[in-house]
Amino acid sequence: MGERGSLVALAVLIAVSCGATACASSSGKPVPPQQAKSIVALGDSVPRGTNCRCTPYPELSADELMATSGVAVTASNDSVAGYTTRNVLRQLESDAKVIDHVRTADAVEIEIGANDVAYSSACGTSVGCYAPRIPTMKKNLAAIVSRVDGLASGHKVLVVLLDYWSIWLGGKYAAAKGEAYVSAAEELTDRVDAAIKSIAARSGSAYVDLRAAFKGPDYAYDETHYLSSDGDHPNAAGHQLIADTLLAALPSS
Repeated sequence: MGERGSLVALAVLIAVSCGATACASSSGKPVPPQQAKSIVALGDSVPRGTNCRCTPYPELSADELMATSGVAVTASNDSVAGYTTRNVLRQLESDAKVIDHVRTADAVEIEIGANDVAYSSACGTSVGCYAPRIPTMKKNLAAIVSRVDGLASGHKVLVVLLDYWSIWLGGKYAAAKGEAYVSAAEELTDRVDAAIKSIAARSGSAYVDLRAAFKGPDYAYDETHYLSSDGDHPNAAGHQLIADTLLAALPSS
């Protein structure tokens, strides 16, 4: 992480030197409590909390940060089920409410890209049919990060990019679709996650490897117990895991 990530991580996520009460400055005089910090979530149905009657991970991460730092942390969940990278980019260009949220955000959590290669009967399990969409997805994601930086011009913002355990169904739900489905889902998840990781590295954003969190370091575990009944979205345990993994992935200095 570069200076942007380190400074914001200290200001937004750690902030333990003063906490919720006043503390002393270097001159010995008391200074006011830390001001409230804000998180904005952008993306698709995963951060939105679709098909889970639970608190989604953006709100969970804000609550955990507030509990550990003593600083008030709010979350604006501007993710929308079904969104693609193109939709989020348009949101950042034309949605006044979202633009205002990002302009004042201390951290922006972004999880987007799976719907750019959503399963379709036209392509079926042909990876080659979906593959041409990934360069556009990657280009849009880079533009999203750039737009967030531009909107936050004048103050430090921590951008956090999260990947996917599977861009289609996961666990036993994927297995029920057959080997060809599982193989195609794994290959496309490889490509989408690689694109997300690449943009994170290039932009100096934090990167959260949810595939390893859900499926283990070798991607060999069955993640069914973290999925809701549709096999596509996280359940309450899944959202808690994402929040915990997100916080653990952030820089502390």
